[in-house]
This record gives sequence, C-alpha cells and structure tokens, in this order.
Amino acid sequence: MRLIPILTAIVVSAVLYLLVMERDLLFQVAQEGVAPLQERVEELTGDAQPPTGAETVDTAAPADTQTAQTAAQQPSAQENVQQVVSVVAQRSTARTVDSAVILRGETQAYRQVEARAETSGQVISQPLRKGAEISKGQVLCKIDAGTRQATLKEAESRLAEARARVPEAQSRMEEAKARLEEARINDNAASKLSVEGFASGTRVATARANLRSAEAAVQTAKAGLQGTQSAIQSAEAAVAAARKEIERLTISAPFAGLLESDTAEVGSLLQPGGLCATVIQLDPIKLVGFVPETEVGRINIGAPARARLASGDQVKGRVTFLSRSADPTTRTFRVEIEVANPDGAVRDGQTAEIGIAADGARAHLLPASALTLDDDGTLGVRIVGDGDVAAFRPVTLLRDTAEGVLVTGLSDQVDVIVVGQEFVTAGVPLDPTFNEAKP
Repeated sequence: MRLIPILTAIVVSAVLYLLVMERDLLFQVAQEGVAPLQERVEELTGDAQPPTGAETVDTAAPADTQTAQTAAQQPSAQENVQQVVSVVAQRSTARTVDSAVILRGETQAYRQVEARAETSGQVISQPLRKGAEISKGQVLCKIDAGTRQATLKEAESRLAEARARVPEAQSRMEEAKARLEEARINDNAASKLSVEGFASGTRVATARANLRSAEAAVQTAKAGLQGTQSAIQSAEAAVAAARKEIERLTISAPFAGLLESDTAEVGSLLQPGGLCATVIQLDPIKLVGFVPETEVGRINIGAPARARLASGDQVKGRVTFLSRSADPTTRTFRVEIEVANPDGAVRDGQTAEIGIAADGARAHLLPASALTLDDDGTLGVRIVGDGDVAAFRPVTLLRDTAEGVLVTGLSDQVDVIVVGQEFVTAGVPLDPTFNEAKP
C-alpha cells in the first residue's frame, strides 16, 4: 500500500527536476528526440568520454559562432538581392504642344428666321417646298390685296385736295398781311393829325379798331394755312400707311438660304403673326459650346478651333464670340465658332467635339499603360530616379491621341517606367532596360 505513494513522489520529483533544472534539455528532447537525454544521462553517470583537450573546445566554439553569424547574415543579403526589380523604361523628352480647350457642343445655323405675316389676307401665291434654295428678296408668300388699292387711291386723293388748298390759304394770308399794313398806316396818320388838331378822336378810334381787326385777320389766315399744312401731313401719312399695307402683302426672303418648312399653302388665310415659312442660313455655320469658368481665361477671340462631328467629319474655323456673362445655372460661358460651309454638308443641330487652341505647353508623349495611381489615388507615373531607384511623379493628363497620352508635370528629361511600374514602389532598387521614345 505504501509503495505506490513512494513511486508517485519519485516520478513527480523527477519531472519537477527536469522542468526546473534541465528545461533546455527537455525542450531539446522535444525537438530532436531522446539522444540528448541519453548523452545527459551518460554524462551524469560518468560513461561519456571527456574531450581530448581544452584547446579543442576553445577552438571549436569560435568556429561555431562564426558559422552562426555567417548564416545569420546570409538571409539579409539574399533579401537585398531579391529587392532589385527589372523594369523597362522609356527615355522621354518634353515637347511643346497646343494646350487645346476641349468641350462638347453643337452646330447651329448662322441665321434662322420665321417669316411671318404683318397683315391679314388670303394667300394667292403657289407654295415653295422645304429644302429649296432661295435667294435674298425672293417672294415666299403673296397675300390678296383686296380693297387696299382703293384705300390708297382715296388717301392720295385727300392728299391732292389738301395740297390744292395751300395756294388759297397763302393768298388769304397775304391779303390779311396787306390789310394789316394799311391799318397801321391809317392808325399812324390819325394819331399824328389828332396831335396837331386836324383829326377828331372818333377818327383815331376808328383807325385803331381797323388795326386790331387787321391783326385778327392775319391770325385767322395763319391758322388756316397751318390747318391746310396739317391736312397735307395727315393725307401723306394715310398714303404712306396704305402703301405700307400693300407692301406687307408680299413676304420676301430676308437673306439667301434654305427653306426649313413649306411656305403657306395657296388659299390659306394668314393673320398678323401667321407663319409663312422658316428660312435658315448654313453658310457660314456656327459651332456653339459652353466653356467652364476655370478654362474661359484661356480662350481669345479669333483663336483657331477644330471640331469633330458625330458623323466623323472634321471642320475648322475661328472663335467669333465669347460671352461675358455666365449662365446662372451651369456657371459656363457661351462660345461661338464660325465655320465655312459652302456646300451645306454641315447641318444644323449636329453634335460636335470642339477643340480651341490655347497657349502651348511642355508635355511628354507616353503610352497610356504607363499611367498609374499612388496610394492616395493620385494619377502619375513611376520613373527611374537617381541611383536607379524607383520614384513616383504626379502628372496632369493633357490630351489623348492615337500615339499615346500627352501629360504635363514632369521635367524636360525623364526616364519613365513603361513595363513593371505596378510591381515597384518609391525607393525600390531597379535594374532598368531602356527603350527610346517615339519622335
């Protein structure tokens, strides 16, 4: 009964001894097996062979230490070798390019007019069909004159009658002036004779009354003449109105162009404001776009411009208008470009991508695949820096072309990584292979 507790105590003591005094040996046994434990047991029991000399032990220890240091340094060297990355770079030189302002717009007719009636009446002219070419002054619609000719004749008759009264009114005016002069002479003579005692007071009063009557007659004749002149002016106005009304019977093209709609059909009734036809002028034609306020300072009147239409056709012209007032909703400015269109190939309302020439800029032509993003999402390229070390440079995309992209923000001479840029970061050593840039 007492044997089992004794054995248990011996086993526990042995385990505690190993955990406390021979911990390193215990871990070595767990890793390498029981061989180290056997060596330790032989050493404790005296069965192990002692070393041949102290010099051997002292000599071996430095060798093992040097070997361990070399082994410790070897992974670091291998790690440095692995960090050198092979890439392909392109030696690029900046060039001066047109820094165009790119915007989207549309074509608009140079002029467009809705020819409308100014008077009422029935159309008596044969209609012209839409699409027809017309010249300036060509008749589009003709309205029935009705009684307008008679109205004109009546106005002309009244004018002639008013003008015929002018000689009579002038004669009355001259007669009144003569009587006024005679009355003044008689009044003057009566006044002098009365002073000298040769005329009575009655004669003086009579002469004075005749003078006043003559002055009144002059005023009456003058008013009659003015009335006659007023009648003439009224008659002239009536004649002009009648003639203008007759002129309004014919609606003509204000300029040469194309009919965008049929003219009014014969027999239709036109009221004032009624549409006769729509006329447009397509030569020259306008390109209209809206430039943002950040770019408006780069556009000048007269600057050359090009446009690519939705059909693929390309046209060129010059800036003729730049608005000084921004659109209150979009905060953009209207810009107009005049383009020659002699054959009418460019139509009104076509979508156009417009490029307006601005001051030149120094830019690099690079493959689009060379562009990348840094950790902050900034667009740029990775370059071969001093000492063949990778570096990141932010760029601004200027234009996309068939040969590549034009970017600014780099120095005039730069080695841009075009293959492998996604596998390196700033500071990584490089083993670059260079390709020459396209001229």
